[in-house]
Amino acid sequence: MSKTAGCCQNCLHYVFDYETTKTLVIPSTLVGCVFRLAQLLILLYTVGYVCVVQKAYQDTDSVISSVTTKVKGFSLTNTSDMGPRLWDVADYVIPPQGDKSFFVTTKMVVTQNQVQSRCPQLPSPSTTCVDDCDCTEGYSNPRGSGIQTGLCENYSTTVRTCEVFSWCPLEIDTMPPKYAMLTAAENFTVLIKNSITYPKFNFHRRNILPHINSSYLNSCEFNRATDPDCPIFRLKHIVSEAGEEFQDMAVMGGIIGIIIDWSCDLDWWAGKCYPKYSFHRLDNKDPDHTVAPGYNFRFAKYYKTPDGEETRTLIKAYGIRFDIIVFGTAGKFGIVPTIVNLGATLAFLSLIPAVSDWFLLTCMKKRDLYRKHKVTYLSDDAHTESVSD
Repeated sequence: MSKTAGCCQNCLHYVFDYETTKTLVIPSTLVGCVFRLAQLLILLYTVGYVCVVQKAYQDTDSVISSVTTKVKGFSLTNTSDMGPRLWDVADYVIPPQGDKSFFVTTKMVVTQNQVQSRCPQLPSPSTTCVDDCDCTEGYSNPRGSGIQTGLCENYSTTVRTCEVFSWCPLEIDTMPPKYAMLTAAENFTVLIKNSITYPKFNFHRRNILPHINSSYLNSCEFNRATDPDCPIFRLKHIVSEAGEEFQDMAVMGGIIGIIIDWSCDLDWWAGKCYPKYSFHRLDNKDPDHTVAPGYNFRFAKYYKTPDGEETRTLIKAYGIRFDIIVFGTAGKFGIVPTIVNLGATLAFLSLIPAVSDWFLLTCMKKRDLYRKHKVTYLSDDAHTESVSD
């Protein structure tokens, strides 16, 4: 019974005993250096990294952006199937009304005067035939040229293929041009108009900055050294800054990213919140993987003949797509993040005495003496008086 009572009493001590801090002054240079060094590291981390580098005292907001583009330039070509022809923005820029992405045609395969009729397919292992039994009426191969009629027709004097109902004559793109047609496209220019807002801070800005006037805009061209604020870019310079040669890229096409960074500090430098431009190639350029390289697509222009028949010109366009990517984060002083980070700093500082006590009671030669004076237990029937040196 006495043992049970003793155990209960010990448990009550652990539950209801009160511990209070005790100041123990130790004239030790080593412990003092450890204590002050820990404080210095905490302050350097808080002021140098948290405040200066991370700006954790600021509220932040992400940019909301709108972009429009306008390409200008002309190119003259002279080919056997089309003859001399002048190309302007209505011909080579897709879509006509530029948004965050626009495509500039540099090479094409043109199939003119197509009408909906019947014609034999291009020869391939899946389209060649001997008689009508090799062709299935109504069959449509998604990678073919149309819907089969069930007839086997002469494609040439030596080859027969299944006839299809399609836009005829069929496109022949097995031998696309090896060189870019619109070589002058490298000198085309694009005007990028970009408006951004940070709604949390009610901050609005355009990349056409307040000091830019009409006369400057009509004559300037972006140059990182001399005209970094001009929003007009020459396509050759964009591709060059992305680390590519325009004429090489124009043969098979590709994708270039125009990156606009609007990261700003709105506490002191709101008036100097300017866009920062950079350029990168976005599609994969790997010489070891040459399957489906570059960038191309098809579109058609439709016409009506005098007798009312619908015809079209099919164009398989190769070229460079330019994607405009806008990002950024703005920061401004906020009381809530400031209080949070101040509280975190005070919490770190409160841990320093615990670290110093651990060093004192673990690593010092007189740790037993320090432990004896560090912890004192007071009971109701005894009076313990601490001894100081």
